[in-house]
Amino acid sequence: MIRPPSLRPGDTLGIAAPSSCLAEAELMPAVELIRKWGLQVVLGQHVFKSRNSFAGSDAQRTADFQRMLDDPSVHAILCARGGYGAIRIIETLDFTRFRSNPKWIAGCSDVTVFHSFLQQQLGIESLHSAMPRVVPPKRPDPVSMESLRAALFGEITRHTAMPHRLNRNGEARGTLVGGNLSVLFSLAGSAMEPDTRGKILFIEDLGEYLYHIDRMLMNLQLRGMLADLSGLVVGAMSGMKVSGSGYRKPACRIIRDAVEGFGYPVMFGFPAGHEHPNLSLYMGREVELRVSEGECWLGFEEACRVK
Repeated sequence: MIRPPSLRPGDTLGIAAPSSCLAEAELMPAVELIRKWGLQVVLGQHVFKSRNSFAGSDAQRTADFQRMLDDPSVHAILCARGGYGAIRIIETLDFTRFRSNPKWIAGCSDVTVFHSFLQQQLGIESLHSAMPRVVPPKRPDPVSMESLRAALFGEITRHTAMPHRLNRNGEARGTLVGGNLSVLFSLAGSAMEPDTRGKILFIEDLGEYLYHIDRMLMNLQLRGMLADLSGLVVGAMSGMKVSGSGYRKPACRIIRDAVEGFGYPVMFGFPAGHEHPNLSLYMGREVELRVSEGECWLGFEEACRVK
């Protein structure tokens, strides 16, 4: 995998909105914080546009993102928010200049489209991370934003998690892939669907009916995407809903049952996803997973790249 260069003070971070719309008040506190990190900030021309639920038309969102992909003075691109819309523009973007001058693309949720595309089609790492909407004072999340800063500056070596009763102990190494489960499900059968063989898969989700979680896990199982994993990391499964039919098995139990027949380590409750904190992950990087009664961690050290 190609690793984009870490940022340095004085570099420029571009903020684009490839998915759902947001208000200026939701973005500007993050801009002020990022400037305190010693970075310059440039916003997409259409970042505050709104069309249906999107941040402007497909053409406007494409134009903003393309400009940042191509501009050598923009050293990383942070997606303003998730929602829905990235899948509508991913195939209209031209990554030719980006491949010659890779930069970090950061975000989570709907940004899973970019993570999967970069790993499967270009072999370039990306950042699963918090996005600007977590900064406003109604619910500030300094831990997540500090994790984003540290990731951009190349400072993260390891994340730890609390032991979970559903964990399956063990050690594993492999390339970290995945993201939002619903978005991964939407990529099934496409050229962006992640190849999970020998990989460490990370999944998280928000606001789904529990039987939808079961259906998506069954799809992954039928497609053979769970059988040959090196390991599984489960982030926040937030705001799950019980259907009218009464399906109420907890999301983590659905996932544990879906991988019951496999022997790789499984870590539940990893602090990433639609919760606070949302720790940054280097997607596409060779990582080490260790799950035991006494310690649970995911390591990004350089040593983890050597098998």
